[in-house]
Amino acid sequence: MKESIFSPWSGYLMLVILFGCIGLDIYLFLEAMYAFAAPLALVWLLMLGGFFFINPNGSVVLTLFGAYKGTVRQNGFYWVNPFFSRKSISLRARNFDSERLKVNDKMGNPVLISVILVWRVEETFRAAFDVDNYESFVKVQTDAAVRKLAARYPYDNFDDDQTEVTLRSGLEDVNHNLENELEERLAIAGIKVIEARIGYLAYAPEIANAMLRRQQAEAIVAARLKIVEGAVGMVEEALKLMNEKQLMDLDPERRAAMVSNLMVVLCGDHDVTPVVNTGTLHQ
Repeated sequence: MKESIFSPWSGYLMLVILFGCIGLDIYLFLEAMYAFAAPLALVWLLMLGGFFFINPNGSVVLTLFGAYKGTVRQNGFYWVNPFFSRKSISLRARNFDSERLKVNDKMGNPVLISVILVWRVEETFRAAFDVDNYESFVKVQTDAAVRKLAARYPYDNFDDDQTEVTLRSGLEDVNHNLENELEERLAIAGIKVIEARIGYLAYAPEIANAMLRRQQAEAIVAARLKIVEGAVGMVEEALKLMNEKQLMDLDPERRAAMVSNLMVVLCGDHDVTPVVNTGTLHQ
């Protein structure tokens, strides 16, 4: 069964009728016409239970003795059969910031992850009758989707080939898949997912220090590769200029020594300490 729109009576019109019934009832009591006054009093007392109002972006689901009669979505002041049961459901967008869950990524490493979800009710019938409590349903299904998502990706990629999507570097793809997963799970409750994204991501405390050292080592190695690559280019350019300008004629042994010295100077961690040679070039 799907949601159907119910058109209730105007509350202002029924309010005028109610005041008319009350005035007539007072007149009947004053005229001692109790046989008519008592039933009329019961009628307008029952009418009082049929008034309700809806705020903007709100709705009311109506049922009569267990039978679904429809949903009122238009905001305003209304009156319906006083025997109708009414359940208010907000249609506003809501935020849900999940707790930080400890889960295992694709490589089995424990990570802490949380999700920020923006959602709203789209189908009131499903939200009211297909699940027990749609707000609790959103929380439980969000946690389940996060656990499933984290198991599909590694936290980070430490290999040279960086093509694999990871939780840390592939947030756009991960968030897109998270939205799709939540849309499938929450559709049963008539929930529309407006946005879903990872709000917090980190290694679990027990391995955070080890993984930090590993990341630092990877960064140092990458930096060293860049330094060596640049140093080789600079040495090559220096030798080329010396040959072009014919500053000196270097035999292979001296050429190798100069290359070694330049590489030490360019790739060293500390500042170079100059040494003054007061002898000949061979001493």
